[in-house]
Amino acid sequence: MQFQQLMYFVAVAETRHFTRAAEEVHVSQPSLSQQIRALESELGAELFSRARGNITLTDAGEALLPLARRILADADTARHEVQELAQLRRGRVRLGATPSLCTGLLPEVLRAFHDRHPGIQLLLEEGGSLDLVRELARGALDLALVVLPLPAASPALTTVELLQEDLVVVSSAQAPRPGRGGSVRIADLQGEPLVMFRHGYDLRELTVAACRAEGFEPSFTVEGGEMDAVLGFVRAGLGIAVVPSMVADRSGHGLRTTPLARPGLRRTIALAHRSDVAPPRAARELQKVLLTAGRA
Repeated sequence: MQFQQLMYFVAVAETRHFTRAAEEVHVSQPSLSQQIRALESELGAELFSRARGNITLTDAGEALLPLARRILADADTARHEVQELAQLRRGRVRLGATPSLCTGLLPEVLRAFHDRHPGIQLLLEEGGSLDLVRELARGALDLALVVLPLPAASPALTTVELLQEDLVVVSSAQAPRPGRGGSVRIADLQGEPLVMFRHGYDLRELTVAACRAEGFEPSFTVEGGEMDAVLGFVRAGLGIAVVPSMVADRSGHGLRTTPLARPGLRRTIALAHRSDVAPPRAARELQKVLLTAGRA
């Protein structure tokens, strides 16, 4: 089995078209088809069903695809690692993070890292913890900041707790302060108009679960937004939202922050990477900066 054959196989699997796949990998279509047939012969199984011009994966192809993607991603990482860093002068880090952490924790951390290693390219991907875990598993990310506990068991990942953060309630500075006595109980959210994040946001799941634990379903005036949109809708007076304290502290004018009454809500942020592959050197340096910031 050749590395090139796996690259051609993934290209066909993703485009479902031999000619377009050949264009993507810059070879002739007959050469690509020949290599795919050679791979099928070596594996002893057909990888594609070619009925009436429609290209679909067979069961064998479905089984091979995630493994081939991981091999290609690992090879790409190895190539960068070898070519990478003469004393960390160049390289890249692929970092995933939830949107709230991109707003709260990361700006200062990434600035500090860039000041130390200006030649390192930072590639950032925002997403929910479940999506980031998937990207880590297939080798598309070096590191990810995720919220614990993870949505599903992930024995292939190593996680290190970074920090614990309180959640708070934000409301428009022009609206009456929610709750009573300077804090908000979860029960006080019953009947309150909430501005809610889109499905897949860890904050959405945490807030909804807390409300249900108190015996009620939360009411949404607007739902489906990203972090900046949610803060904008709250600032405009459309409702209140539960957000991380780091985000609230950096949210600017027009918003009022109210703590949640004890025991409140907290979330645990962890730094994750694949267990079977050591992060590249540049990623390990960023890991040190993140762990230092989280424990400061």
